[in-house]
Amino acid sequence: MKSVGAIVVAAGTSRRMGGVDKVFANLAGKPLLAHTVDVLQRCSSIDQVVIVLSEDKLEEGRRLVKEYRWSKVTQVCPGGARRQDSVREGLERLSGCQWVVIHDGARPCLSVNLIEEGLKEARHSGAAIAAIPVTDTIKVVSPDTFIEETLPRQGLWAAQTPQVFRFDIINEAYRKAQGEATDDATLVEQLGYTVKVYPGSDTNIKVTTPEDLLLAEAILKSKERG
Repeated sequence: MKSVGAIVVAAGTSRRMGGVDKVFANLAGKPLLAHTVDVLQRCSSIDQVVIVLSEDKLEEGRRLVKEYRWSKVTQVCPGGARRQDSVREGLERLSGCQWVVIHDGARPCLSVNLIEEGLKEARHSGAAIAAIPVTDTIKVVSPDTFIEETLPRQGLWAAQTPQVFRFDIINEAYRKAQGEATDDATLVEQLGYTVKVYPGSDTNIKVTTPEDLLLAEAILKSKERG
């Protein structure tokens, strides 16, 4: 495959972290963000990485690039008000890429295999996302918290990242974006493209609360033990 770029989306507000910016929180001895970018740095298929941060964290992010010697990181740039605005900023800073891997910076338990599987699937379909089948019963609830509908679990998958796209597809999706989307695949779907789902991982958690940090640390330590 030709040049593969990765965008690490890490410009969120960390509202549920009690005043701590989760991507710079200490996780198993180093900032959470470092675990995420280390995996992209190790992945032989990734050629360049753009890290998207909030404006007030840019210098801290650039310091990490130097400290951890992330040679694949070409830019650390400011994000926007919404996640999709941050991804758009990252897309504009990739150079000469045929493929794009988009990953949430707050998912530090990423694996090289998960990236490679996404790239393999995207080669056939143009777009592929990691996801896991839903195991809980899902209720549709009214604004006043009464159940309106119970959805059958069959066919329901919880989307994760990485999400992998041919550059021209994801670039078009962001240029023509209508409304707000919580993940990248939604914008691609809106254009009528088909998106392949491939198995993610139960350990590929997104850190949103202090309790998630404890779980992520346990997962990372378990991986170290092999």
